[in-house]
Amino acid sequence: MSRESQTLQPVASDRPELPGKLPDHLRTELIAFRRDLHMHPELGHQEFRTTAAIKARLEKAGLRPRVLKSGTGLICDVGTWDGGRPMLALRADIDALPIPDTKTHVSYRSTSPDRAHACGHDVHTAVVLGAGLVLAELDRQGLLPRPVRLLFQPAEEVLPGGATDAIESGVLDGVGRIVAVHCDPRVDAGRIGLRPGPITSACDRLEVTLTGSGGHTARPHLTTDLVTAAARVAVDAPALLARRMDARSGMSVTWGRIEAGHACNVIPMHAELSGTVRCLDLAAWHEAPDMIHAAIDEIATMHGAKFEINHVRGVPPVVNDPVITELLREAMAARRGAESVEDTEQSLGGEDFSWYLEHVPGAMARLGVRAPGDTAKRDLHRGDFDVDEDAIAVGVEFFTAAALIDGRRTPPSR
Repeated sequence: MSRESQTLQPVASDRPELPGKLPDHLRTELIAFRRDLHMHPELGHQEFRTTAAIKARLEKAGLRPRVLKSGTGLICDVGTWDGGRPMLALRADIDALPIPDTKTHVSYRSTSPDRAHACGHDVHTAVVLGAGLVLAELDRQGLLPRPVRLLFQPAEEVLPGGATDAIESGVLDGVGRIVAVHCDPRVDAGRIGLRPGPITSACDRLEVTLTGSGGHTARPHLTTDLVTAAARVAVDAPALLARRMDARSGMSVTWGRIEAGHACNVIPMHAELSGTVRCLDLAAWHEAPDMIHAAIDEIATMHGAKFEINHVRGVPPVVNDPVITELLREAMAARRGAESVEDTEQSLGGEDFSWYLEHVPGAMARLGVRAPGDTAKRDLHRGDFDVDEDAIAVGVEFFTAAALIDGRRTPPSR
């Protein structure tokens, strides 16, 4: 699919106030909807209840959602696309994480053992649902300039991400631009963070298996000392890569698991390491598998160990299109003022939204979810993660403004 020209005409600055404010009754409903999802989190490719709930609410509004062929996730067009200028898509991810919800002070704590919406996907879903409902009402009033696609994507947390399957199923057919938000517990509710260019990093999974003869700890010189070999891989591989890759690439190999042996006086015949590979730079991400293989080969050979590497490619960096980023900046300023937008850093987190940007231009914003004045640390992927639910209304109005401003722009010349 071709990318649009980067010469969109700006909207006049003296336009009247944008419609699409979130009514109080819908604000209350969306908070309740988010809490229901929070209580019933579902892992990637298992989001059947979540999909059914979204579908039912869209159908109640008179829309026609289409469930993806995988059985979870769906798309829904607001307005009728006539085959002209491609649509803007609003994307939400709908899956949860396999960790326990440790909150004890809220009524909407997860009811599913070892399952939690600890990354804010329930908020993302409520935001796109709310934006769709508001835009549908504007469409009925003849106030929606161009149709918009809602995309509720499954399995973002499952490498290489549900976005790849969604793209293969045709969710981008008729789409020319795509936007998304991600909860940021470091930013106050009522604000967003933006960054043109890379805003997240590449992320892969790395699994290493070492094998050798093993033996008695009294005679390590007669064995392949796999515990030592595994320790050297854990320490030396990241160090070697740090010297062989451009430091500006932000390459980071971090181990999350090392396992070897069962008895204190037996050198094992098998050892395993697993971790992640993160990279700020797209070119370095493409080089990483060969570089990592060479480093581990060098270390394992020195210790006489055989090795196997399972390098599971994950996601490339999310690289925000500068024109779409500016659209989001204008949309937030129209709703909350220019001071509600702050610059943000590139993170080492991974996001499969990046796969969409291989096909169409787009941008992701960081949605502030911290209660102003709250000093508690509620980081992502923790069991105690929670949000200031005022962020839902902020996200809805932000997305509706983006859709309206984008729809009023003069299409690029051909």
